[in-house]
Amino acid sequence: MKIEVSATRMELMNLRRRLGVAVRGHKLLKDKLDELMRHFLRMIKGYKALHQEVEELILEAHKHFLFARATMTPIDLREALMVSAERQLTVSVSWENIMNVRVPKMEIKGEVSTGQYGYLTTSADLDLAIALYKKVLPKLLGLAEKRSSLEILATEIESTRRRVNALEYVLIPTIEETIHDIVMRMNELERSNLTRLMRVKEIVRKH
Repeated sequence: MKIEVSATRMELMNLRRRLGVAVRGHKLLKDKLDELMRHFLRMIKGYKALHQEVEELILEAHKHFLFARATMTPIDLREALMVSAERQLTVSVSWENIMNVRVPKMEIKGEVSTGQYGYLTTSADLDLAIALYKKVLPKLLGLAEKRSSLEILATEIESTRRRVNALEYVLIPTIEETIHDIVMRMNELERSNLTRLMRVKEIVRKH
């Protein structure tokens, strides 16, 4: 599909300028897309490894908790779990730029610690379960951070890919076709002018 413009040298210059800008823009966007894909694939690999680790920790913690619940009375278990935490945790969120894309960085502020319940009426499995839950908490936060970053990157990758395709398959071919059409029309016009000039010269020589 050609752009409807006049077949003039000025329009030809403008179109060639637009073509140069479009080609440079396409290269920059393609480089950005490739870099985003590298970050995305590396992040997916890290996400899968962390997800597997978190899953194993939670399963192990659940196993010890079930053992503790089987060996403790419901009252003792409930009292042990109701002991308040020694320190309140907060989550701080900052932002990191990846190819001008902002992705979150999350960090737990404070130490993950548990209250001191009595050991006489509690099971060792409860200690192990709570220790594992304590260990898994920051990893769960890291998992949420990676998942959020992956979603943001996936959205940006799709948007950038659409822009790259629009330039590569629509705008650049359209400008090139229009330039070719203008050049052909100008050449035809030049040939017509040359033919008329030769006829005028022939008429002048005859007179």
